[in-house]
Amino acid sequence: MAVDQASTETDEPTFLVVLNDELQYSIWRADAEVPAGWRSEGTTGSKDECLAHIDEVWTDMRPLSLRRQMDGQS
Repeated sequence: MAVDQASTETDEPTFLVVLNDELQYSIWRADAEVPAGWRSEGTTGSKDECLAHIDEVWTDMRPLSLRRQMDGQS
């Protein structure tokens, strides 16, 4: 019996990009509640799509508080 490829491809979970108050990014399954301290950034898709988006937008890995301290804005 042949496996229907279309149905197996849609079984991949959907993820969303989340962001915390320190402007750090992560991904979270879209079917789960976003953990405390994090909020949805607005991007959803496959795991790879979400990780690719984070690679594009998260250019400074330092937490916001450290960036401010290093810039003398603290």
